[in-house]
Amino acid sequence: MKKLLIVPVIIVSFASAKAYTQADRIQDMQKMAQAMQDIQTGFFYNNLDIVKDGVKTLEDTIIKVRPIKSEIENTDIYEKWLNNSLKMTNKIKKKITQKAKDIKEHFEAGDPKQALQAYSKITQQCLKCHVNIRKW
Repeated sequence: MKKLLIVPVIIVSFASAKAYTQADRIQDMQKMAQAMQDIQTGFFYNNLDIVKDGVKTLEDTIIKVRPIKSEIENTDIYEKWLNNSLKMTNKIKKKITQKAKDIKEHFEAGDPKQALQAYSKITQQCLKCHVNIRKW
């Protein structure tokens, strides 16, 4: 009987330990902001290694970003439809990942103008998320 009670407690403990929190989101946003600054620094100093490091950090961090637990557990159907945050977040993540790859490819190929345009499009996606989902 005790085993039957312990198993659900363990499962709930592990599930809540993996929840994505607002603090996690803030930390990821700070990492991505620093990665964007690193990419820009690499542009200014014409340093491919700095650009690559910034792109790698951006790609590794954007994967983690997702709606927080309270947004997922929201039971109000109208609010979920209004926010539509999961679908939009996934689209934005996909576009940022692709543009980050474009930055690296174009900068390696010696085409900094195209790399800068991809950088600008990432910035537009960041702003889109902050305006539409975060309600700036």
